[in-house]
Amino acid sequence: MNPMTDTMIPAEAEAKLVEDALADLLRDHDPTSLDPQEFRGHQFDAGLAWVYFPEGHGGLGVRPNLQKVVERALRAAGASPADPTSFFMYLAGPTIVTHGNDEQKARFLRPMFTGEEKWCQLFSEPGAGSDFAGLGCKAELDGDEWTVNGQKVWNTLAHLADWGMLVTRSNPELPKHKGMTYFAVDMHSDGVDVRPLRQITGEAEFNEVYLTDVRIPDGNRIGEVGEGWRASLTTLMNERTAIGGGTGGASKPGSGPIAMATSVWNDLPDDKKTAAKRDRLMELWVESEALRLTVMRASAARKVGNPGPEGSVAKLKMAELNQAITSFAVDLMGPAGQIDYDYTFRVPEGLSVDGSGGGVRHGFLRTRANSIEGGTSEVMRNILGEQVLGLPGEPRVDKTIPWSEVPRS
Repeated sequence: MNPMTDTMIPAEAEAKLVEDALADLLRDHDPTSLDPQEFRGHQFDAGLAWVYFPEGHGGLGVRPNLQKVVERALRAAGASPADPTSFFMYLAGPTIVTHGNDEQKARFLRPMFTGEEKWCQLFSEPGAGSDFAGLGCKAELDGDEWTVNGQKVWNTLAHLADWGMLVTRSNPELPKHKGMTYFAVDMHSDGVDVRPLRQITGEAEFNEVYLTDVRIPDGNRIGEVGEGWRASLTTLMNERTAIGGGTGGASKPGSGPIAMATSVWNDLPDDKKTAAKRDRLMELWVESEALRLTVMRASAARKVGNPGPEGSVAKLKMAELNQAITSFAVDLMGPAGQIDYDYTFRVPEGLSVDGSGGGVRHGFLRTRANSIEGGTSEVMRNILGEQVLGLPGEPRVDKTIPWSEVPRS
């Protein structure tokens, strides 16, 4: 099935289409001799950026799981993976291709994929975190532009971003899920103020963003007025899939945080390698492998646009497992795990969700955020309980009344 046209395409034909496009791309453009950004531009033009996107917009209109085939082939050919600071293309891209118009797809998708333009996410607010639909950032239409005022928080890498995915309250007299509107906002606009938030690692990956009389052209509105909740769901479900399962090719067995714990184990003196510690390491390794294979299976069944609740499974387990592994690694180090860490304030130029790139101590501190960012573990359990297990939903008494009448502290 072509996910964009609902026409039947045999799986073999889809695989052949991707195979031929890969052969043409690598024949005409050597990834080892080109600048990575230039090569990614050719990859986009070949329809191999997001293979399930429409032709002409970075895709070939085939099944999403064929993207893994592309990534593995390109890595084998020497192509560099995406810059980690481009993480948000995996959220913004599907949202724009699902809810944006052709002009917006033509404007945003290619420079987003190449990394020429970085994106960030402007969703949570100080008074609307887990209850995202309760946000109050105000957008008012003024001619063919919108004036936006409000505050956003926990905005990862906003200090590096050129564009932001912004969700606003455009009609406070409608129920909270109905009066939201989604925009692409130029982060260099007058009135956009990005301020760093220092984390326990000493870094400021996260930021708070103040928007004061920011003018946004109506042409940058993604989706219809008042349909911001629907567009936001696409972003959120892709975020959980990306965080929980990674965004490139399939991880190798034993990779990620468990590799860090295994390295610490290998460096231990023999008299410290007790049977109990070895058993715990193996339990964590098996859980890591089970999660990796679960993510691969979910990827094979992934939907276009909103991936479905399987992303919440991976995201929930990833958060718990990363914290367990990094805690175990610190315990293996003994007292040495509690010293020699640099807490100096710094604004990073990259992203490390699982903490595996900065050493054991950094990983232990960084993964504390895993159970909060991208949706708290409590929210993930609600989603899985209601959408996967079919359990009764929590009582929600404010879904039908105007947002302006909802009590707020």
